[in-house]
Amino acid sequence: MKSHRHSLLVAGLMACAAFTASAQPAPADPAGAMPPAAGAQAERHGKAMDPQQRMERMKTRHAKRMADLKAKLQLTGAQQSAWESYAGAFTPPAMPPGPRPDVAKMTTPERLDRMQARQAEHQARFAKIADATRTFYSQLTPQQRQTFDAETVPRMHARGDHPRGHGPRPNAAPLG
Repeated sequence: MKSHRHSLLVAGLMACAAFTASAQPAPADPAGAMPPAAGAQAERHGKAMDPQQRMERMKTRHAKRMADLKAKLQLTGAQQSAWESYAGAFTPPAMPPGPRPDVAKMTTPERLDRMQARQAEHQARFAKIADATRTFYSQLTPQQRQTFDAETVPRMHARGDHPRGHGPRPNAAPLG
């Protein structure tokens, strides 16, 4: 029991340290080079993307996945309004006006309060999406539910991979 508590404590401290480290502003680079993580991402994608481009790319991919899902479900006219409510629940929240707060200048309690507020926002958004999904799902036929279930399994889980990209799970059934 003691080692379990110790492991949880260490994990919590590491999470706090990781958040604090990620919240630190990047040191100014006179050469204008990208940080290593951004460079690696740009390499994988063939070019560097600013946050706005990345957001647009995510929106485009999401719209394509939603259109593909809608086509596979073969919705009836009576199901259309339920689909629109479901799809609308995924609209990302608007960015708050003004500059983002400088986390490095905040005290630890202020950072904790900010993290707690953001967690509450995420929880509320998830609740909205979950409610919309349940309402939409209840409108589907048994065959459409099977399709929906198969198409909405997270991609890595569908392949039998670990969600963090650490390779196949030991008990995962081989695909093929």
